[in-house]
Amino acid sequence: MQQASDFPAQGLSPTQDQIRRHLHRSNEVAKRAVSIGHHPFGAILVGPDQETVLVEQCNVDTVNHAESVLARTAALNYSPEFLWSCTLYTSVEPCCMCAGTAYWANIGRVVYGMTERQLLDVTGAHKENPTMSVDSRYVFDHCQKPVELIGPMPDMVDEIVELQRSFWASR
Repeated sequence: MQQASDFPAQGLSPTQDQIRRHLHRSNEVAKRAVSIGHHPFGAILVGPDQETVLVEQCNVDTVNHAESVLARTAALNYSPEFLWSCTLYTSVEPCCMCAGTAYWANIGRVVYGMTERQLLDVTGAHKENPTMSVDSRYVFDHCQKPVELIGPMPDMVDEIVELQRSFWASR
């Protein structure tokens, strides 16, 4: 099994201000998803400097989540070594599919605002959003590479929940 020391540094660590700004941006991308008829999920990929936004991605459908499409796009456009120093920001905790896709794309850090469990509390058993009880921490804890996971971010939850609650109440 590979050890953490087998991998290069994951770039600069984000500041709390950068985390808030980028999570706010990912929530704005989620709003854009709603404006084009998709579910309210958005993700961005930030470069190693923790400032440069490299990719923004709305949710597409129930199979092509914002985070997984972003990770696949990033893997096609950047080297694995570069992506290991990047950070994927997403308003809602990545599901197990998206966490796995970020891992395979070699994205070294994932930051999220609210948990999958909090999303379930907002959506209930909504037929359009059948959440899974497998959190991203579980996925990353079972990987050979040490993907850094930051979240949830309590000071961002209200903003994210507002969008989620508004959207799912109208469905």
